[in-house]
Amino acid sequence: MRSPSKPSMANWPNQREALMANPPIHAKLQVTFTNKSIVKATNHSPEPRVLHLSNLDLLSGRFPITYFYFYRRPTANSSAAMIDALKTSLAETLTHYYPFAGTILQNLTTNEPEILCDNSGALVVEAEANLRLNAFNFYDLDELLRGKLVNVNPHFALQIQITSYACGGVSITFTFDHALGDASAFGKFLLAWSEIARGKPISTIPDHRRNILPRSPPIYHPDLDDTMVKCTMEEIKNIPTLKKLIKRLYYVDRTSIDKLQKLASSSGVKRTKIEAFSAYVWKIMVSAMETEHSRCKMGWLIDGRSRLGGDWNYMSGYIGNVLSVAFGEASIEELKRNSISEIAEVVHSAISKATNKAHFLDLIDWIECHRPGLMLSRIVLGLGGPGLVVSSGRKFPVAELDFGFGSPVLGTVGSTIERIGVSYLNQRPSAKGDGSWTVSAILEPELAAALELDSVFQPMTATLLQL
Repeated sequence: MRSPSKPSMANWPNQREALMANPPIHAKLQVTFTNKSIVKATNHSPEPRVLHLSNLDLLSGRFPITYFYFYRRPTANSSAAMIDALKTSLAETLTHYYPFAGTILQNLTTNEPEILCDNSGALVVEAEANLRLNAFNFYDLDELLRGKLVNVNPHFALQIQITSYACGGVSITFTFDHALGDASAFGKFLLAWSEIARGKPISTIPDHRRNILPRSPPIYHPDLDDTMVKCTMEEIKNIPTLKKLIKRLYYVDRTSIDKLQKLASSSGVKRTKIEAFSAYVWKIMVSAMETEHSRCKMGWLIDGRSRLGGDWNYMSGYIGNVLSVAFGEASIEELKRNSISEIAEVVHSAISKATNKAHFLDLIDWIECHRPGLMLSRIVLGLGGPGLVVSSGRKFPVAELDFGFGSPVLGTVGSTIERIGVSYLNQRPSAKGDGSWTVSAILEPELAAALELDSVFQPMTATLLQL
């Protein structure tokens, strides 16, 4: 017997139109997928080229990385025209970023992934959502990531989903295979796409050489044996997790950031905003931890382009992974007792150990000595006790990502990974451009609750986004 609430297929177009125009109050997000297509580079080499991964590419694994951008209703073009224009500009962008239209395969001889630049294309998914953007639950990223705004297809290195909303607003989600690059590489790709979409020349010429090589013979500091570990994708997929982590989105206003920086700076020493933010989070973190632990770790993602290249411009266009994880450790008793400025000193010291050329050269050589396989920092795998990793995206394009229909109201990063061995905080500049931040979080529920007790971490809402 058919449920009376289930729409009949004959009346579905009219019912869907009514639902889109007048979504029920407190309705859950429902997404209807309307079209799929494959976009290939406009110009490409007729002969497929194999791009071998660098040592630092092997450090990042094959995680899918997703970026979300939300836009108000475009005023100039229809939805169909907008999507056609996005596909056309994407095809031209893939000409410059041809590995992003390739296929990532496992080399049976080396047992390591490589990119076959065969122009198999990027997957573009079109969808319609039943809600207006101002009725959206931006705070609960778990809800957004469960097959609604992101569907990960392992056969494509790059996937885009364009979702239209009842108010005419639009979201674009971009999902990259981590083998393609890191946040710096993805930011350059997205910025180039938006520039091409607006008829402008791209501001950075991409460098796809993957020419980060080890020394001969390779040599590294023995401390890396304690902080790094060789692993397989199976081990990564089966990371032991004691608790289910939740995914949340927060807003941190500029006043709070400035206040934390002032608290962290003392005796004439000015700490960076990320150092101050990290010190504050670390202190909150230990207050929410179980008493069975005596020590706690925090990690920071470090971009090595300016360290390895000397002159930043030398590697500014490098597309690939150039990341390391710096980490610090302290006793819970010290973190509870010490001031924000004292903890910020520990943070600064820990980060400084990885922000130099020697660290990255040692890391490249450590990987060389442990190939083949994938390598990760022990803290990322959740080994050695509780930890949290902070990622700063202060240079990642957010407000700049205008594809010809205006700047976004929100740009942030997310993850579809279910099993993660460590908590994460990913900071991005607010689309407002006023110095405020958007923070995407993967946290234990207890830590999320502790952070939300204060006014620094504000759960993201449509009101904060001025929708």
